[in-house]
Amino acid sequence: MNIWIRQAHRWLSIIFTVAVIANFVAMGLGQPPAWVTYSPLPPLFLLLFSGLYMFALPYAARWRSGRAAAR
Repeated sequence: MNIWIRQAHRWLSIIFTVAVIANFVAMGLGQPPAWVTYSPLPPLFLLLFSGLYMFALPYAARWRSGRAAAR
């Protein structure tokens, strides 16, 4: 499952980057519609959750291995 989370995180970062670039291009052409302005937010929130999950993985593994060694 960790491999899927990492791969999804990579693809989400590409989607987020494209959405931000499109947002800047649209702003350069005038007032963009609301959906263009808010388009980077869904991938950003998904990046937040997948990034926090990957950040916590080493701590969870250490906690589980220390707990198993204490038995």
